[in-house]
Amino acid sequence: MAYGSPERLADVPAYYSDIRGGRPIAAEHLADLVERYRLLGIEESSPLNAITEQTRAALEVELALPVFTGMKHWTPRIADAAEAALAAGADAIAGVVLAPHYSALSIKGYREQLEHAIAGRAELRFVDSWHDEPGFVELLADRIRGTGAHVVFTAHSLPERVLALGDPYKEQLLDTAQLVASAAGVDDRWSFSFQSESPTGEPWLGPDILDHLRALHGQGVTEVLLCPVGFVSDHLEIRWDLDVEANELAHELGLELHRIEMPNDDPAFVRTLAGIVRRALAVPSPA
Repeated sequence: MAYGSPERLADVPAYYSDIRGGRPIAAEHLADLVERYRLLGIEESSPLNAITEQTRAALEVELALPVFTGMKHWTPRIADAAEAALAAGADAIAGVVLAPHYSALSIKGYREQLEHAIAGRAELRFVDSWHDEPGFVELLADRIRGTGAHVVFTAHSLPERVLALGDPYKEQLLDTAQLVASAAGVDDRWSFSFQSESPTGEPWLGPDILDHLRALHGQGVTEVLLCPVGFVSDHLEIRWDLDVEANELAHELGLELHRIEMPNDDPAFVRTLAGIVRRALAVPSPA
């Protein structure tokens, strides 16, 4: 399962309406979003949707089992994927989100959609989190190992109120970052920041990546390697928030900034996903 992305530029208004549950979006905000997608080359096809399909197809080959894609906010929907799996004769369905860290504001929604769609017609074996999966940790460690730059791990921010709810999101993110840093041998040259905060008027988890880059520059850091740990694919939050906005700021500051290649459909990543699925299907879900 994945968050979803508009397939073409004309889909952006409907896509964001779905995300907002039908609530209106200010015209200037919508125009800004459309322009971002346009500048990233999304006119008649989505690179992210293509990456998701490539990952699905590769995982199906690796597992020798049917694999279906379900999007939280676009097509094919999670419900469509569930119906396709049931039509194929599934009596047990493993649910895996292409997001490693659990939050009640994110992963819980995927599980609820899938549970509702299956409606007791098959056994659901849902993977709530895979943030410390050894294959995932090693894949990211390989991408930063040997760097002389200061490594900044990033993830999508969430409203600060999740902390009061005892949400494990931030703790799991920091756990992943520490595991990757230790495996890569950069224990004393890394930090963590959040990105992609939405303008909701409430406090969000920080520091924000742009503020963090300014702070690092002020501390004398001259080279930064960005390692997103909360994302696994190239999409808007990577290609715009990091590759455009963060890069523009770094250029202004005279800071050398690079980013790791995302896992996407890397064979090592596909093998890691396959291991997660095999483990889920071997042991019934506690729920």
